[in-house]
Amino acid sequence: MLVVFLSVTHAATLWAQSAETVLVNGKIATLDRQSSVGQALAVRDGRIVAVGSAADIRRLTGPNTRVIDVGGRTVIPGLIDSHMHAIRAALSYATEVSWIGARSIPEAMARIREAAGDKPGAWLIVAGGWTEHQFKEARRPTQADLIAAAPDRLVYIQMMYGAALLTPAGFKALDISSDADVPPRGKIERDAGGNPTGWISGDMPTITALFSRLPTPTFEQKVDGTRRFFRELNRLALTGVIDPGGANLTPADYLPLFKVWQDRALTLRVVYSMFAQRRGTELEDFKNLVQLLPMGFGDDSLRFNGIGESVTAGMYNNDNPSEADTAQFYEVVKWAAERRMTVTVHWNNDRTVGHLLDVFERVNREMPIGPLRWSIAHLNDASVPTLQRMKTLGIGWTMQDALFFNGEQVQQLVGVDAGRRMPPIKSAMRMGIPIGAGTDAHRVMSYNPFAALKWLLDGKTIAGAAVRGPEETPTREEALRLYTLGSAWFAHDDDTRGSLTVGKLADLAVLSRDYLTVPVDEVGDIESLLTMVGGRIVYASGPFKEPS
Repeated sequence: MLVVFLSVTHAATLWAQSAETVLVNGKIATLDRQSSVGQALAVRDGRIVAVGSAADIRRLTGPNTRVIDVGGRTVIPGLIDSHMHAIRAALSYATEVSWIGARSIPEAMARIREAAGDKPGAWLIVAGGWTEHQFKEARRPTQADLIAAAPDRLVYIQMMYGAALLTPAGFKALDISSDADVPPRGKIERDAGGNPTGWISGDMPTITALFSRLPTPTFEQKVDGTRRFFRELNRLALTGVIDPGGANLTPADYLPLFKVWQDRALTLRVVYSMFAQRRGTELEDFKNLVQLLPMGFGDDSLRFNGIGESVTAGMYNNDNPSEADTAQFYEVVKWAAERRMTVTVHWNNDRTVGHLLDVFERVNREMPIGPLRWSIAHLNDASVPTLQRMKTLGIGWTMQDALFFNGEQVQQLVGVDAGRRMPPIKSAMRMGIPIGAGTDAHRVMSYNPFAALKWLLDGKTIAGAAVRGPEETPTREEALRLYTLGSAWFAHDDDTRGSLTVGKLADLAVLSRDYLTVPVDEVGDIESLLTMVGGRIVYASGPFKEPS
């Protein structure tokens, strides 16, 4: 049955106006409350005006209507990553090499070799988003691999935030010859004979400081990278991201994004948080940063969404905060609550998250925070008592696929039984806790949402190890809802996007494979063939690509 946007009394007006675009001959997964599947969909003024049968939608087709036959393919709401460092990733995308999706070391080296030909004299940089477990060789690349692929070139390969591999030319360019030349807590790895392997190991501050020594892209390259990265996300059916800020990101780093927005060239809806820049002066920083940014400032393409994920340095995943740390955190989040701002906080461990929830509960006793849609990011080992406290407060949970990369290591730490319930997706769903799916890309994870969806469905790591059990594994539709309507909740947008229903923004993707029926092992290979944002085509390939 056709679902119409307007009331019955306005039906005549509806039918009198032709749609600008219609999609026909499709499997339209609406994700409405009834899980309806339509055959066709009509768009006008950037919004969905009808979903139904081909005969229903034909009534909205006029002489100027663009008709797109999707050839029986599945159409889904545009995916929304609830926690991606997309703004930072975009800044250097035009000057980086990606190993996302590379399944062997020769394939990864082929990408380095190709980039060496395309970028003579430039640094060749892989800034994360990969793990040794994705390679069939199940090992890290060596300096010899790099030298064979790009002799005498400046090469920097970062593996998450734990290590980096450089060529000899890279070491020389960065003036590194001993551990004394490496950022604090870093170390040059050596073989049994004491010879440098090319790898530098360290922690997040070490590797972040090391990366900062590399040449900074020009403003023009950052703008170009933003455009190109967002189109790459469109290729993977993403039409929106919620960006939580991130390490080493300054207010000036938002300017390339603003430039693309001012040029009306955004192909992705971006909802972003701001975070404090200096330890100890967080409240002052926030007051300065957001004095001209009221909550929700922006439009449907780009909008300010509060503060986080680092709210104060003393409560940034701090397993043993002092009284001064919690007091300072309280002052900042109370200030945010008074201004009706959304807050998102990075926290990893359930055993210490009580420090965070204690402060949230204190603020909530003074003013309700539920309507503000605050959230906790990560927290893969959340316990039932923690989830209950979150439920009582109205706190949401942005959950990422980190265990897709490192599930084996986590399982070794916590044991098989505990690993089977990580993360506790179904438990949180049964309790009615808002959940948004995402990746935390691109330094520590791939940005591919279909790789994340595959992990949601089978609980297996990238190397194929089964970690999460079926008791905490969602169905296909449930997982898709987490990546659409679920994520939209955290952007305060669940009434305007996240499902293909009448009145909502026409953000959608026509898939290369049927997500709902393809073997689970093949879900990670799905791409979009046609992506629309607000009814505008932002990506097209295969049968939908217009001749050049």
